[in-house]
Amino acid sequence: MADISIAVGSDHAGFELKEAIREYLESLNLSVKDFGTFTTDSVDYPDFAYAVASAVAKGEFDRGILICGTGIGMSIVANKVKGIRAAECTTSYLAEMSRRHNNANVLTLGGRVLSAEEAQTIVRVWLETPFEGGRHQRRIDKIHYLTGM
Repeated sequence: MADISIAVGSDHAGFELKEAIREYLESLNLSVKDFGTFTTDSVDYPDFAYAVASAVAKGEFDRGILICGTGIGMSIVANKVKGIRAAECTTSYLAEMSRRHNNANVLTLGGRVLSAEEAQTIVRVWLETPFEGGRHQRRIDKIHYLTGM
C-alpha cells in the first residue's frame, strides 16, 4: 500500500473530515495531494469532485477520496468522469465490496455522516482491499461498454 498515490478533496462541509483523513494518509507514508478546499467557507462541491476525479482518470493518482456533507454529491460528480468508479461508503463492508467487486478508484465520504474514526476505518479497508477480477472484471468492462465511459 505504501506506493499508492491519493488525491483528496472536499467542500466546506467535508473540510474537517478531509483534514483528518489527509493526516491519516500521511501517517501511513502515502503520497497525498490535497485539491482543497482549504477552509470552511462555502464552496461548490462539483469543482473539487471534478478536479480529483479528473486527476485520477488521467492516471496522475492511483485513487481519490472526496468528502462533502453526505458523500452523495461528490459521488454523482465523480461518476460523470470517464474512467471513474466512485463509491460512497458509510461502512467498512461497503468499502471492501466497492474494491473487491467494483474496483472503485474514488471513495466518497460524508463529513456530516461519519466520525473521523469511522472514516479512517473505512479508508483503511478501502486501501487494503484488492480487486478480485474474474467475473467482476467482465462486469466492469460491460459498464464501460454500455455507458461509453
